[in-house]
Order: sequence, then structure tokens, then C-alpha cells
Amino acid sequence: MASGSAGLQAPPPTPDLCVMTWLLGYVDPSDPHFVVAVLTITFNPLFWNVVARWEQKTRKLSRAFGSPYLACYVLGGAILLLNVLRSHCFTEAMRSQPRVDSLDSPAVHGLGLALLAAGSVLVLSSFFALGFTGTFLGDYFGILKEARVTTFPFNILDNPMYWGSTANYLGWALMHASPAGLLLTAVVALTYVVAILYEEPFTAEIYRQKSSQLRRS
Repeated sequence: MASGSAGLQAPPPTPDLCVMTWLLGYVDPSDPHFVVAVLTITFNPLFWNVVARWEQKTRKLSRAFGSPYLACYVLGGAILLLNVLRSHCFTEAMRSQPRVDSLDSPAVHGLGLALLAAGSVLVLSSFFALGFTGTFLGDYFGILKEARVTTFPFNILDNPMYWGSTANYLGWALMHASPAGLLLTAVVALTYVVAILYEEPFTAEIYRQKSSQLRRS
């Protein structure tokens, strides 16, 4: 008699697992350029969230610079420089790892260019809607708008600046036919998801408090 377990088959691998396995077949995670890129990607949101929460609790940056606006501008400048460094390390990591012929085609390059354009629209329109202090954590410095922004692109997508940035990196990776770039883009997306989970409750709460104060007054 045949064993009852003889006919059992392992479940097929999920598409996400297949994609990750394919990417890792072309990527050397121990490459120094790749490691540095991962570190800069994960460090940036950690840095600005830690500094902003510290400022919100202590107001030490505002006191040190004599103004919450000046302190916010300084932090914003630091974030911009860190983002430039992140993009540089991302590009260097792609250059240090092989390209893939299946991605090196006009169609994929065009898709990457389209994603880059769409991501840039989301990032720039978010910046213009929020302004400098709204973009660079002004609410942690006590610099609040009258209400949360709901105009484009916030009326079509939550956290459009983060997802626009992710689209930029994805487009850049596709244009370079780079599995390393695709894997790093996944790290970018995951890092932003964690940042959103950390930031969103705080932002919602401070505007809820402001709305309550306005109603009482």
C-alpha cells in the first residue's frame, strides 16, 4: 500500500519569492557599494525622524538657532544633502553590479523613463503644495498649516512624496537594467512604509489637536 503522504506536493513558490530569488541571482549583497547604499537608504528616514521627535520634545534646535523656522531650514538642508548622497550611493551600487539583458530593451527603458517622470511630478507637486517647512517636518517645530493639505497630489494618493521618490528609484533602476537597483528600490519602499507607520499617527494627532483648539475658540 502506498503511503498517504506520497501524493502530497509542495506548494508552488509565490510570485514575490520568485522575483526575489531572481534578483538575488544577479546581486551580490556583500558588495561594499551595495552595503553603503542600503545603509544610506535606511539611515535617512531614521535620522530625520529621530531629530524631529527630539526637537518636538525639547525645542533645543529652535533655541539654538533662535527661530523654529531657521532650525527647520537647517534640518531641511541636511535632509536634502543626505538624499543627494543616497541617490549617489544608489547609482554607484548599480554600476558596481551586472546589468541584465532581459531588462536592457527600449520598452523597459521607456517604462523607466515614464516612472521617473511620474515620480518627479509627485515629488515636485508635493513640495509646492506643502512648501519648504511643510515638506521638511515643520510640524515638529510647531510650524503648522491651517489644515492638512488635500490638494493635488494629496487628493489622489497618500504620502505622494514618498511614493514619488520610490517611483523615481524604480524608473532609474529600470533605465539602467539593474537588478541591484530593483532590489534597492524594494529597500526604499520598505523603509518608507516603516517611516509612514511612525510619522502618520503623530501628524494626524497634532492636526486633530489644532482642529479641536480652533473649534473651542
